[in-house]
Amino acid sequence: MTNAHLLSVSGRWLRRTALCLLAAAALLPACTTTESTRSNNPSGGPVTGNKPVKTDDPGDSSPLTAPPEPPKATGNPLASIKLWVDPHNNAKLRADAIRAKEPEKAALLDKIGNQPQALWLGEWNTNIYRTVRQVVEQAKEDGAVAQFVAYNVPHRDCGQESAGGLKKADDYRHWIRRIAAAIKDEPAIVILEPDALGLLAKPNCMTPEQQAERLDLLKDGVRVLRQNPKTIVYLDSGHAHWDPAPVFAERLKKAGIEDANGFALNTSNYVTTEENIAFGKKVSALVGGAHFVIDTSRNGNGATPDNQWCNPSGRKIGKPPTTDTKDPLIDGFLWLKRPGESDGECNGGPKAGIFWIEQALEMAK
Repeated sequence: MTNAHLLSVSGRWLRRTALCLLAAAALLPACTTTESTRSNNPSGGPVTGNKPVKTDDPGDSSPLTAPPEPPKATGNPLASIKLWVDPHNNAKLRADAIRAKEPEKAALLDKIGNQPQALWLGEWNTNIYRTVRQVVEQAKEDGAVAQFVAYNVPHRDCGQESAGGLKKADDYRHWIRRIAAAIKDEPAIVILEPDALGLLAKPNCMTPEQQAERLDLLKDGVRVLRQNPKTIVYLDSGHAHWDPAPVFAERLKKAGIEDANGFALNTSNYVTTEENIAFGKKVSALVGGAHFVIDTSRNGNGATPDNQWCNPSGRKIGKPPTTDTKDPLIDGFLWLKRPGESDGECNGGPKAGIFWIEQALEMAK
């Protein structure tokens, strides 16, 4: 083919391209309408033209109805379950980033990054349905079960380092229903609201009406989530260095422990496994023999003498996650808090939840 012919073909191609671009420009208003519909879609789901594609996401404005009583939990629901390892957890990502130049530090971070850990859910999730659905599907592909910590109740943390949560009770009811809808009929583990019962009667935090509202929200949340028998729900119940067992037992009863799979201890704290086992058995005996799980992620050295909870120095990772506890009352030793994620802006740490590599390395040594 001659150069002249090449130029002729090229010229015709350019004219055709120009005509196509003009035609496409005429369609821009339609494209703008579609994008606008996407941004206003309360479910955040996919859209086609001006009509949102139907999803199972109930959104934030669907009617709220009281869930029926779920089937009673029996036995250890975690038995034989494979816990999911998030391949994108911060410790693993940082380890991979420094492995070539700093292999020793990467190996320390691997002690954290290679373990199954819970994903915390809160107002930082821009689309809670999509986040939970994606994680549940990823875990399913790996033949495993994801763990979540629901942490978004109104008046969360009583204004302390992790202050926040949703503003209104109905906002929370919608939020927890979106989580349940995203799990669908797949298996999942949900730890419900760390500190919610422990801080229930904290002075200058909530009025008696707000305390009653919180208990009602927890009870509703348990029932909503357990409409799927494969969703395993544990109500957070503090730890062995907090209020006495009878206090937590009464709060658990009012929060719906009878409908849950059990309760969780030491979430995001440092108290030893042995102390929590003894405490958990006392609580269990007061609530009908309920099972429990213990967060062992950061309790390798136990708590400080003065029970510091916000980035205390000298703490270590604890017993690796397992569902084989050799104890009929203890369903699992889990890593609910991700080691290396800050408790808050204290003791040199960044904001709560931010990965702090210096702390992670110290804990893993």
